[in-house]
Amino acid sequence: MWPTPNPKSSSWALGLFALATSVLSSPIEIRAAGAPWLAINSDFPDPGFVQGADGVWYAFGTNGNGKTIQVARSEDFVSWTLLNKEVLPTLAGWETSVDHWAPDVIRRNDGRYVLYYSGEAQSMVRHHCVGVAISESTDPSGPYIPNPNPLSCRLDQGGSIDPSGFLDKDGSRYVVFKVDGNSIGNGGDCNNGVAPLKPTPILLQKVDADGFTPLGDAVQILDRDDSDGPLVEAPNLILHGDTYFLFYSTHCFTDAKYDVRWATAKSITGPYVKTGAQLVKTGDFNLTSPGGGTVCGCGDRMLFHGFCGSERCTYAADLSIQGTNVRFV
Repeated sequence: MWPTPNPKSSSWALGLFALATSVLSSPIEIRAAGAPWLAINSDFPDPGFVQGADGVWYAFGTNGNGKTIQVARSEDFVSWTLLNKEVLPTLAGWETSVDHWAPDVIRRNDGRYVLYYSGEAQSMVRHHCVGVAISESTDPSGPYIPNPNPLSCRLDQGGSIDPSGFLDKDGSRYVVFKVDGNSIGNGGDCNNGVAPLKPTPILLQKVDADGFTPLGDAVQILDRDDSDGPLVEAPNLILHGDTYFLFYSTHCFTDAKYDVRWATAKSITGPYVKTGAQLVKTGDFNLTSPGGGTVCGCGDRMLFHGFCGSERCTYAADLSIQGTNVRFV
């Protein structure tokens, strides 16, 4: 079998990515009402973020710019500075030194921070596990020390990627992540465009107060269907009012159809109902393949990536949630 392409690699994207030049012309340059803005003008894909105890924001990105995990800082969520700091200077024994994707960070009750990320498994290269690392101090930017064991692998199903932490109203903690079924697909679009298509379910794992000890088994809360193309990925869960919003991306990240959508539920475990609406898509605000979004638990701001040339820059947006409708403001 031909080798599975790295589905998060910018170099692979450059080789395959072919969109209209009118869309690729330039990233957003001027912030306008109701429009997202260019927050990090550098290769900074799959952004997750957390607010420190002092109110400062920290964003974390997939490997790039010579770092295993990247970090940026902002006082106001508008202007961001990419820090010359390695968030994850040491690795666990189960992972290789390449492909650290889609980091997310939460602040625990004890003031320490927990970093979730996707790392390549030594036992099955090109496939990934969800790793966990704990901050050495109460500095959100790290460094972080990895736990010896991953939170989830599921390598027989393709692996586990795209973790995101969630704190429920009763104080319970969860991690949502994607089972990377397309990594063992039959080829085609994102390696999952040839029938029979593999499932790429989103799972919800309850964890203890430490942020990483599993409590019970993970439960499936979403999966792809024909409207999603080869996959769903990049899950991010928030609670707004009495409704759970699960944000996610569909299609391949190199595809013009890549986007951000959401599903809603009245219970943490679902059922989640897809709205079918696209929060942001190619062509909106001159963006190309926007996705990998993370929404603040407060529901009023968001980071996501989009192509800026052959790289993926990070964009920020203000949000409004009314009922089950979400829009940029």
